[in-house]
Formats: sequence, structure tokens, C-alpha cells
Amino acid sequence: MHDPDLTAATPPTADALRAHYKRVVLPIWRGPGFNTALRLAFEAVAEDGRTPLPPQRYRAMACARQLFVFSQAGDIDHADTLFTSLRTYFQDTKNGGWFYSVDANGAPHERHKDLYTHAFVIFACAEYAKRAGATAAKEALAVLEETSAVIERRMTISGVGGLFSSAMTEDFSIVLGPPLQNPLMHLTEAWLAARETTADPLFDRRLEKLAAAFARAFVHEETGCIAELTIGSANNWLEPGHQFEWLFLAAASQHPAFDAAGLNRALVRGFNFVQQFGVDPVTGGVAASLNEQGGVIDSTQRIWAQTEYLRALATHADESVRVQLPAQIARFAGRFIRPQGWIESQSAEGVLMRPELPSTTPYHLATAYAALP
Repeated sequence: MHDPDLTAATPPTADALRAHYKRVVLPIWRGPGFNTALRLAFEAVAEDGRTPLPPQRYRAMACARQLFVFSQAGDIDHADTLFTSLRTYFQDTKNGGWFYSVDANGAPHERHKDLYTHAFVIFACAEYAKRAGATAAKEALAVLEETSAVIERRMTISGVGGLFSSAMTEDFSIVLGPPLQNPLMHLTEAWLAARETTADPLFDRRLEKLAAAFARAFVHEETGCIAELTIGSANNWLEPGHQFEWLFLAAASQHPAFDAAGLNRALVRGFNFVQQFGVDPVTGGVAASLNEQGGVIDSTQRIWAQTEYLRALATHADESVRVQLPAQIARFAGRFIRPQGWIESQSAEGVLMRPELPSTTPYHLATAYAALP
């Protein structure tokens, strides 16, 4: 690592990470990473942090994550632009919900309805509504509630209470994907944010129902880990980053839905399992995936999983776990942060695997850094 602001000894390293984010990361997406003609962030810029990669598409999820990032940062002018773009390009006024992507010219491209996308629209609108002007905040809250209602009305799995399809056709007439861990986790994250913003107990009921159904379908009894596919599915796997993410959501929110569903106990066991088998004891690097016995399937270290490990360490109930945080912050800074941006993905041996800087990654940095002391 060569950034002078990230060479201080811990514990100040957390502040240095936040300073790097403010000084280096955010300006990329206000400047060279933003297509001023379409008023959308490019999907990625090159390793230099300055050169946009030629766009093939723009995803609604990526726009929503950018909306969250700039809302949280207090840059409401840019957030206003992104909120308008989200609705202009991606909202399906005919069928309801949100298109997955538009093409390089801004025309609807991948038109299917994706639960992961819808969850991030809710999440971003919850953050934006807290900070926007009165009229925009009212509009964001309306979008948040309508999107939640669309999910419940159109994406519920028949005969399986509380779970939702991961993808459906444009008009919601055909199921394209089964319930999957990741979209359901981000829906949980979104509804927690919506509950915080609105104080509406309707979101408590939504979370209780979702958490109970999720625990029945996805918790691996032997380890307490959250599986990526429903339990019993062929070729199932575990992702350490997602165990850390779930533990953070439960620990940081303290929402009773997690305890009522039995998730809190499982998540502590799952944390211990993946920390033992999925974290490199020398570098602190988090592996991409494990099998259900703890064997490494994919040793690739993606930055988002590292940020989730930081959040889990910062919010873990056990002080003996939390004291590991300063050393892990320092290892993360040295291994993944660079003067012009960050390393998106590398091998366990430190070989760069993905040089570009995606527009979706600042969301992971922002949420992690907010959780650090």
C-alpha cells in the first residue's frame, strides 16, 4: 500500500479509510465515472480511476446503489439527479416494478423483474428519503412502499409463505428463478432501512414473516451457516461474506425478528465456522465460497466480502472477537486499498484478478466504514 493517508498505525486506520473514500472514491463517481449525457454512473472505470469502460448496459441496481452512496454522503444535488434517473430509465409504468437494465443509449434492455434490484430500490429510497427535500422525500417514500407492495403482490412463491421468487418475467406472469439467499438478504436489509426511516410497524411484520420463512429454508443445521440455495438443493454452497453480512444485519439492527426466527444463535455459529475455514489466517483475506463441510471451493478474495468481515467484527457481541478489528482493518487497507481506488478481486496469493473499479463497490465501502468505530 502506498497511500500516505493509509499508513498510520491502528486504530486511526479506520479514519484513514473514510478519508480515502471521501477524497478518492466519491470523486470518481461524481466525475469521470458519471455519464453526464444520460445522468447515470458508468458500470465501471478502468484501474486508473479515471477512464470509463465502454458501456454495454446500465443496471437499475447499480443506479440504486449510487443513489444510496450519495444520499449517505450528503451530496443531495447528485442524489436528486440519480433518483430522477432511476425513475426515468428503469421504472416500468406499464407492469409495475423495475427493469433490470437499460442499454448504452438508455432504452430498456434486460426487462425481467429481479428481486435483488427491487430490494436495492427500497434500500436506496429509504436513505434518500431521510436526507432529501420534502417533496423528493415524499416521492421516495411512495416508491419505497409501492416497490415493497409489488414484491409482496407479484413475487410471492405460491404455497411457500414468506419467500419470494428471485426473478420473474417482465409482466410477472412466469417465475424465472427460485428463492435465493442473496436477494432475500438484501430485501431484509432494505426493509430494516425502511423501518428505520418510516417507523412504520408494517415493516416489522414484513421482517418477522420473511425471517421466519428464511430460517426454515436456508439455515444449515450442522454449522449454523446460511446456504446460498434452499437446504437440500444439489451443489449447494456457503459464502463467508454472506455469513458476515447476515451477522451484521442482526447485530447492528437488534431487530426482534432475527431472534424470534432463531437466526441470532445460528449466525454466531455460522460466523465461527466461516472464520475458521474461510479466512486466511495470515492475510485476513476472505475466500469467496466453501462447501458445507468447510472446504474451500473458490479461494478468490473479493473486496465486498472483506468489507462484510469488517462490519461483522465491529458489531459482534463478543468482545474477544471485536478486539480483532484493528488488525483486520490494517490488513484490509494494505491488501485492497490503492491511491487511485481499490482492488476489486484478487487471488489468495495476491494476483490481481479484476482490475476495473465497478460503480457498485462504493456501497460496500460506505456501509463498512460507517460501521467502524
